[in-house]
Amino acid sequence: MPRSAKATGYLCALAATVIWSGNFIVARALADTVPPVTTSFLRWVTALVVILPFGLGAVRRDMPLLRANLTYFIMAGITGVSVFNTFIYIAGRTTEAINMALIASSSPVWIIILSRILLGEAVTLRRAAGVAVSLCGTLVLVTRGDFTRLASLRFAVGDLWMLAAALTFASYSVLLRKKPEGISALGSLTTTFAIGVVGILPMLAWEWGHGAQLAVTPAVVGAVLYIGIGASLLAYLCWSVAVERIGPAKSALVYYSLPLFSATEAALLLGETITLSHVASCALIVGGILIATMQRAPAAK
Repeated sequence: MPRSAKATGYLCALAATVIWSGNFIVARALADTVPPVTTSFLRWVTALVVILPFGLGAVRRDMPLLRANLTYFIMAGITGVSVFNTFIYIAGRTTEAINMALIASSSPVWIIILSRILLGEAVTLRRAAGVAVSLCGTLVLVTRGDFTRLASLRFAVGDLWMLAAALTFASYSVLLRKKPEGISALGSLTTTFAIGVVGILPMLAWEWGHGAQLAVTPAVVGAVLYIGIGASLLAYLCWSVAVERIGPAKSALVYYSLPLFSATEAALLLGETITLSHVASCALIVGGILIATMQRAPAAK
Protein backbone atom coordinates (compact mmCIF):
# COMPACT_ATOMS: atom_id res chain seq x y z
CA MET A 1 0.00 0.00 0.00
CA PRO A 2 1.37 3.49 -0.87
CA ARG A 3 2.73 5.56 2.01
CA SER A 4 0.18 8.31 1.27
CA ALA A 5 -2.67 5.84 1.78
CA LYS A 6 -1.20 4.67 5.08
CA ALA A 7 -0.68 8.27 6.20
CA THR A 8 -4.32 9.00 5.40
CA GLY A 9 -5.32 5.99 7.47
CA TYR A 10 -3.37 7.16 10.52
CA LEU A 11 -4.69 10.71 10.19
CA CYS A 12 -8.28 9.44 9.94
CA ALA A 13 -7.80 7.25 13.02
CA LEU A 14 -6.43 10.26 14.93
CA ALA A 15 -9.28 12.51 13.77
CA ALA A 16 -11.88 9.97 14.89
CA THR A 17 -10.15 9.60 18.25
CA VAL A 18 -10.06 13.36 18.86
CA ILE A 19 -13.76 13.72 18.03
CA TRP A 20 -14.73 10.71 20.14
CA SER A 21 -12.81 12.06 23.12
CA GLY A 22 -15.42 14.79 23.41
CA ASN A 23 -18.16 12.17 23.56
CA PHE A 24 -17.10 11.22 27.11
CA ILE A 25 -17.36 14.86 28.17
CA VAL A 26 -20.88 15.04 26.76
CA ALA A 27 -21.81 11.74 28.42
CA ARG A 28 -20.74 13.07 31.79
CA ALA A 29 -22.24 16.54 31.27
CA LEU A 30 -25.67 15.17 30.29
CA ALA A 31 -25.71 12.41 32.92
CA ASP A 32 -28.03 14.30 35.28
CA THR A 33 -30.29 15.92 32.68
CA VAL A 34 -30.87 13.45 29.83
CA PRO A 35 -31.57 9.70 30.29
CA PRO A 36 -28.76 7.58 28.77
CA VAL A 37 -30.74 5.61 26.19
CA THR A 38 -32.51 8.82 25.17
CA THR A 39 -29.12 10.46 24.64
CA SER A 40 -28.05 7.57 22.42
CA PHE A 41 -31.31 7.68 20.46
CA LEU A 42 -31.16 11.45 19.91
CA ARG A 43 -27.54 11.15 18.80
CA TRP A 44 -28.22 8.56 16.13
CA VAL A 45 -31.48 10.02 14.92
CA THR A 46 -29.59 13.29 14.36
CA ALA A 47 -26.82 11.46 12.49
CA LEU A 48 -29.37 9.57 10.37
CA VAL A 49 -31.32 12.73 9.49
CA VAL A 50 -28.10 14.49 8.42
CA ILE A 51 -26.78 11.61 6.31
CA LEU A 52 -30.08 10.59 4.66
CA PRO A 53 -30.15 13.33 1.97
CA PHE A 54 -26.70 12.21 0.83
CA GLY A 55 -26.91 8.50 1.57
CA LEU A 56 -30.40 7.58 0.35
CA GLY A 57 -29.32 7.49 -3.29
CA ALA A 58 -26.31 5.36 -2.38
CA VAL A 59 -28.53 2.93 -0.46
CA ARG A 60 -30.79 2.55 -3.50
CA ARG A 61 -27.80 1.89 -5.78
CA ASP A 62 -26.26 -0.58 -3.33
CA MET A 63 -29.53 -2.29 -2.40
CA PRO A 64 -28.79 -5.66 -4.05
CA LEU A 65 -25.47 -5.95 -2.18
CA LEU A 66 -26.97 -4.59 1.04
CA ARG A 67 -29.68 -7.25 0.96
CA ALA A 68 -27.12 -9.96 0.25
CA ASN A 69 -25.07 -8.85 3.26
CA LEU A 70 -27.92 -7.94 5.61
CA THR A 71 -26.57 -10.10 8.45
CA TYR A 72 -23.28 -8.19 8.41
CA PHE A 73 -25.01 -4.82 8.62
CA ILE A 74 -27.31 -5.96 11.41
CA MET A 75 -24.24 -6.99 13.41
CA ALA A 76 -22.46 -3.71 12.62
CA GLY A 77 -25.51 -1.60 13.49
CA ILE A 78 -26.16 -3.37 16.79
CA THR A 79 -22.54 -3.41 17.99
CA GLY A 80 -21.29 -0.08 16.63
CA VAL A 81 -24.42 2.02 17.13
CA SER A 82 -27.09 0.51 19.38
CA VAL A 83 -25.04 -1.13 22.13
CA PHE A 84 -21.62 0.57 22.19
CA ASN A 85 -22.81 4.14 22.53
CA THR A 86 -25.74 3.37 24.81
CA PHE A 87 -23.32 1.68 27.23
CA ILE A 88 -21.15 4.83 27.20
CA TYR A 89 -24.06 7.05 28.27
CA ILE A 90 -25.13 4.59 30.95
CA ALA A 91 -21.54 4.58 32.25
CA GLY A 92 -21.51 8.39 32.36
CA ARG A 93 -24.12 8.38 35.11
CA THR A 94 -21.81 6.78 37.70
CA THR A 95 -18.20 7.40 36.65
CA GLU A 96 -16.03 10.35 35.62
CA ALA A 97 -15.09 11.34 32.08
CA ILE A 98 -11.40 10.56 32.60
CA ASN A 99 -12.25 7.10 33.96
CA MET A 100 -14.39 6.45 30.89
CA ALA A 101 -11.58 7.45 28.55
CA LEU A 102 -9.07 5.32 30.44
CA ILE A 103 -11.23 2.22 30.24
CA ALA A 104 -12.00 2.95 26.59
CA SER A 105 -8.26 2.86 25.95
CA SER A 106 -8.38 -0.88 26.62
CA SER A 107 -10.19 -1.32 23.29
CA PRO A 108 -6.94 -1.61 21.28
CA VAL A 109 -5.89 -4.60 23.38
CA TRP A 110 -9.16 -6.38 22.64
CA ILE A 111 -8.98 -5.37 18.97
CA ILE A 112 -5.48 -6.83 18.62
CA ILE A 113 -6.57 -10.04 20.37
CA LEU A 114 -9.73 -10.39 18.28
CA SER A 115 -7.81 -9.54 15.10
CA ARG A 116 -5.41 -12.34 15.89
CA ILE A 117 -8.16 -14.86 16.69
CA LEU A 118 -10.65 -13.97 13.96
CA LEU A 119 -8.49 -12.48 11.19
CA GLY A 120 -5.17 -14.20 11.79
CA GLU A 121 -3.24 -10.92 12.02
CA ALA A 122 0.26 -11.37 13.39
CA VAL A 123 1.18 -9.79 16.72
CA THR A 124 4.76 -8.66 16.06
CA LEU A 125 7.32 -7.97 18.75
CA ARG A 126 7.25 -4.25 17.92
CA ARG A 127 3.46 -4.11 18.16
CA ALA A 128 3.45 -6.05 21.43
CA ALA A 129 6.08 -3.70 22.86
CA GLY A 130 4.03 -0.67 21.84
CA VAL A 131 0.92 -2.10 23.48
CA ALA A 132 2.89 -2.82 26.67
CA VAL A 133 4.28 0.72 26.86
CA SER A 134 0.86 2.26 26.22
CA LEU A 135 -0.72 0.03 28.86
CA CYS A 136 1.89 1.25 31.33
CA GLY A 137 0.75 4.77 30.54
CA THR A 138 -2.84 3.80 31.26
CA LEU A 139 -1.79 2.20 34.57
CA VAL A 140 0.03 5.40 35.55
CA LEU A 141 -3.21 7.30 34.99
CA VAL A 142 -5.33 4.81 36.92
CA THR A 143 -2.95 4.64 39.88
CA ARG A 144 -1.77 8.28 39.67
CA GLY A 145 1.80 7.01 39.63
CA ASP A 146 1.44 4.80 42.71
CA PHE A 147 1.25 1.19 41.49
CA THR A 148 0.58 -0.08 45.01
CA ARG A 149 -2.94 1.31 44.58
CA LEU A 150 -3.67 -1.54 42.15
CA ALA A 151 -4.13 -3.86 45.12
CA SER A 152 -7.03 -1.78 46.44
CA LEU A 153 -8.41 -0.52 43.14
CA ARG A 154 -12.21 -0.67 42.96
CA PHE A 155 -14.42 -0.17 39.93
CA ALA A 156 -17.72 1.70 39.99
CA VAL A 157 -20.77 0.31 38.21
CA GLY A 158 -20.16 2.84 35.46
CA ASP A 159 -16.63 1.51 34.98
CA LEU A 160 -18.03 -1.95 34.30
CA TRP A 161 -20.50 -0.53 31.77
CA MET A 162 -17.57 1.25 30.10
CA LEU A 163 -15.59 -1.98 29.95
CA ALA A 164 -18.53 -3.64 28.21
CA ALA A 165 -18.58 -0.72 25.77
CA ALA A 166 -14.85 -1.16 25.07
CA LEU A 167 -15.36 -4.84 24.26
CA THR A 168 -18.28 -3.98 21.99
CA PHE A 169 -16.22 -1.35 20.15
CA ALA A 170 -13.43 -3.88 19.62
CA SER A 171 -15.92 -6.31 18.07
CA TYR A 172 -17.24 -3.56 15.79
CA SER A 173 -13.74 -2.54 14.65
CA VAL A 174 -12.79 -6.11 13.76
CA LEU A 175 -16.12 -6.53 11.98
CA LEU A 176 -15.31 -3.49 9.82
CA ARG A 177 -12.35 -5.38 8.35
CA LYS A 178 -14.83 -7.87 6.89
CA LYS A 179 -16.92 -5.15 5.27
CA PRO A 180 -18.43 -6.46 2.01
CA GLU A 181 -16.77 -5.13 -1.13
CA GLY A 182 -18.56 -3.05 -3.73
CA ILE A 183 -20.71 -1.08 -1.26
CA SER A 184 -20.13 2.67 -1.05
CA ALA A 185 -19.10 4.30 2.23
CA LEU A 186 -22.29 6.39 2.24
CA GLY A 187 -24.49 3.38 1.59
CA SER A 188 -22.74 1.40 4.30
CA LEU A 189 -22.92 4.15 6.94
CA THR A 190 -26.54 5.05 6.18
CA THR A 191 -27.61 1.43 6.47
CA THR A 192 -25.61 0.91 9.67
CA PHE A 193 -27.06 4.05 11.26
CA ALA A 194 -30.64 3.12 10.31
CA ILE A 195 -30.32 -0.40 11.73
CA GLY A 196 -28.63 0.98 14.84
CA VAL A 197 -31.51 3.41 15.50
CA VAL A 198 -34.03 0.58 15.19
CA GLY A 199 -31.91 -1.45 17.60
CA ILE A 200 -32.12 1.30 20.23
CA LEU A 201 -35.93 1.44 20.15
CA PRO A 202 -36.61 -1.49 22.54
CA MET A 203 -34.21 -0.01 25.12
CA LEU A 204 -35.78 3.43 24.63
CA ALA A 205 -39.27 2.03 25.19
CA TRP A 206 -38.09 0.38 28.41
CA GLU A 207 -36.45 3.61 29.64
CA TRP A 208 -39.50 5.79 29.00
CA GLY A 209 -41.76 3.11 30.39
CA HIS A 210 -39.87 3.51 33.68
CA GLY A 211 -40.47 7.25 33.97
CA ALA A 212 -37.67 8.86 31.96
CA GLN A 213 -38.01 12.60 31.34
CA LEU A 214 -36.23 15.03 29.01
CA ALA A 215 -35.67 18.77 29.53
CA VAL A 216 -34.77 20.48 26.25
CA THR A 217 -32.28 23.33 26.76
CA PRO A 218 -29.80 25.09 24.44
CA ALA A 219 -26.96 23.15 26.09
CA VAL A 220 -28.72 19.83 25.44
CA VAL A 221 -29.40 20.76 21.81
CA GLY A 222 -25.76 21.76 21.28
CA ALA A 223 -24.49 18.56 22.87
CA VAL A 224 -26.80 16.39 20.76
CA LEU A 225 -25.67 18.17 17.58
CA TYR A 226 -22.04 17.56 18.51
CA ILE A 227 -22.45 13.85 19.18
CA GLY A 228 -24.95 13.43 16.34
CA ILE A 229 -22.87 15.05 13.60
CA GLY A 230 -19.30 14.99 14.92
CA ALA A 231 -19.00 11.88 17.09
CA SER A 232 -21.33 9.90 14.86
CA LEU A 233 -21.16 10.87 11.20
CA LEU A 234 -17.68 12.40 10.89
CA ALA A 235 -15.87 10.17 13.37
CA TYR A 236 -17.38 6.93 12.07
CA LEU A 237 -16.54 7.88 8.49
CA CYS A 238 -12.94 8.60 9.52
CA TRP A 239 -12.71 5.35 11.48
CA SER A 240 -14.04 3.33 8.54
CA VAL A 241 -11.37 4.82 6.27
CA ALA A 242 -8.68 4.18 8.90
CA VAL A 243 -9.61 0.50 9.32
CA GLU A 244 -9.74 0.08 5.54
CA ARG A 245 -6.31 1.69 4.98
CA ILE A 246 -4.26 0.43 7.94
CA GLY A 247 -6.38 -2.31 9.52
CA PRO A 248 -8.12 -2.55 12.91
CA ALA A 249 -5.00 -3.37 14.93
CA LYS A 250 -2.99 -0.31 13.83
CA SER A 251 -6.05 1.93 14.09
CA ALA A 252 -6.45 0.63 17.63
CA LEU A 253 -2.97 1.79 18.56
CA VAL A 254 -3.79 5.35 17.51
CA TYR A 255 -6.96 5.05 19.61
CA TYR A 256 -4.66 4.76 22.64
CA SER A 257 -4.24 8.55 22.52
CA LEU A 258 -7.91 8.93 23.55
CA PRO A 259 -7.17 9.54 27.27
CA LEU A 260 -4.83 12.39 26.39
CA PHE A 261 -7.53 14.37 24.63
CA SER A 262 -10.29 13.44 27.06
CA ALA A 263 -8.19 14.41 30.08
CA THR A 264 -7.43 17.81 28.56
CA GLU A 265 -11.07 18.43 27.70
CA ALA A 266 -12.22 17.24 31.13
CA ALA A 267 -9.82 19.70 32.77
CA LEU A 268 -10.93 22.62 30.61
CA LEU A 269 -14.68 21.93 30.56
CA LEU A 270 -15.43 19.90 33.71
CA GLY A 271 -12.75 21.26 36.05
CA GLU A 272 -10.94 17.94 36.52
CA THR A 273 -7.30 18.32 37.56
CA ILE A 274 -4.33 17.33 35.38
CA THR A 275 -1.44 16.06 37.53
CA LEU A 276 2.17 15.01 36.92
CA SER A 277 0.95 11.43 36.56
CA HIS A 278 -1.23 12.54 33.65
CA VAL A 279 1.79 14.08 31.93
CA ALA A 280 3.87 10.93 32.47
CA SER A 281 1.10 8.73 31.15
CA CYS A 282 0.75 10.93 28.06
CA ALA A 283 4.41 10.37 27.24
CA LEU A 284 4.06 6.61 27.68
CA ILE A 285 0.87 6.32 25.66
CA VAL A 286 2.18 8.39 22.76
CA GLY A 287 5.52 6.59 22.94
CA GLY A 288 3.78 3.23 22.77
CA ILE A 289 1.81 4.32 19.72
CA LEU A 290 5.00 5.43 17.96
CA ILE A 291 6.82 2.20 18.80
CA ALA A 292 4.00 0.06 17.50
CA THR A 293 3.20 2.01 14.33
CA MET A 294 6.52 3.35 13.05
CA GLN A 295 8.19 1.05 10.58
CA ARG A 296 11.92 0.44 10.53
CA ALA A 297 13.69 2.20 7.68
CA PRO A 298 14.99 -0.25 5.02
CA ALA A 299 18.69 -0.97 5.13
CA ALA A 300 20.88 0.75 2.57
CA LYS A 301 21.86 -1.44 -0.38
